[in-house]
Amino acid sequence: MNASCKWKGFFRGCATRKKYRFWIFASHNIIPMIHHTTEHQNLFGLFATLQSKDDYTYRHNLGVGVISTLIGQWLDMEESDLSELTMAATLHDVGKVKIPLDILNKPGKLTDEEYAMMKKHAEFGYEIIKQTPGTNHRQALVALQHHERQDGSGYPHGIQSSDIDLFSRIIAVADIFHAMSSRRSYRNASPFYDILRQMQNDTFGALDPEITRLFLGKIMQSLIGNEVLLVVI
Repeated sequence: MNASCKWKGFFRGCATRKKYRFWIFASHNIIPMIHHTTEHQNLFGLFATLQSKDDYTYRHNLGVGVISTLIGQWLDMEESDLSELTMAATLHDVGKVKIPLDILNKPGKLTDEEYAMMKKHAEFGYEIIKQTPGTNHRQALVALQHHERQDGSGYPHGIQSSDIDLFSRIIAVADIFHAMSSRRSYRNASPFYDILRQMQNDTFGALDPEITRLFLGKIMQSLIGNEVLLVVI
């Protein structure tokens, strides 16, 4: 089966919100990029381990890869940068292979100790990617930084704005959108308008305002004259 067939419908419809329908499609050149990344000889084992550990985290990494690549295209990135962004995005949560499943999928609120363990996935991911042939420091840095926030409220180091790599800032936006759009065993997907409202609010502190406004603007343009079917994997 070729990449296009294998990934056809990759980003299609999980939730209908009232009478609106919103389709998000991966463009024809994004699907092969994601496929190529997951089939990379040095990364295949990582993805296989992640999928066997927690299928949602595996699918989340792929979804964030698609959204991040779209954002990179909208920012007119060079092809080489776009390819590196795609790989960084699809690896961003790989550190969760070291988080116990009872914490990853806990149906209730995490305790302080459990949350502290969960946050370690960023540092675990950094170390895993650093030790993986075929990857580079920037991709490892994204795993470390994707929960950092513009206002310094993130983790693990509480760095701010320009100290956060551009790729990490892009992936932070994609990560939040995909996570809020996804149904989990312990919660439903957030209503579409709640996702947009939360991300708009985060533009004034937590998220990169240029990237967030670009992303939300593209989504809002797609809504004009259409019903909305929010699509995630």
